[in-house]
Amino acid sequence: QVQLVESGGGLVQAGGSLRLSCAASGRTFSSIHMGWFRQAPGKEREFVAAISRSGGSTYYADSVKGRFTISRDNAKNTVYLQMNSLKPEDTAVYSCNANKDGCSGYVCFQNYYNYDYWGQGTQVTVSS
Repeated sequence: QVQLVESGGGLVQAGGSLRLSCAASGRTFSSIHMGWFRQAPGKEREFVAAISRSGGSTYYADSVKGRFTISRDNAKNTVYLQMNSLKPEDTAVYSCNANKDGCSGYVCFQNYYNYDYWGQGTQVTVSS
């Protein structure tokens, strides 16, 4: 089992920044891939970013590429999502996710069903 707890969401003006954190427990953190997804009201869940176990590979949705950065600190069992140049369309509940069975390449990481554990999510609201 892996427990995931997100933090760092909030209300920010367009053009602003937020950093989300996700603390993991219950399994050796360096053995799991991590990802971030988001879901806005009335919309489908959307892949945002993912990072491999070692942190050596990262993947981003086109909609956030160049604005968001995913990173991880395996010593702190934490994954981060730095979000810059935020837009109103970034408003959503952001959740972190853990993959324990292995993943390779963007197609695998962007697939919601390849993740085994989910956090409760944190609300991000970007005002115009």
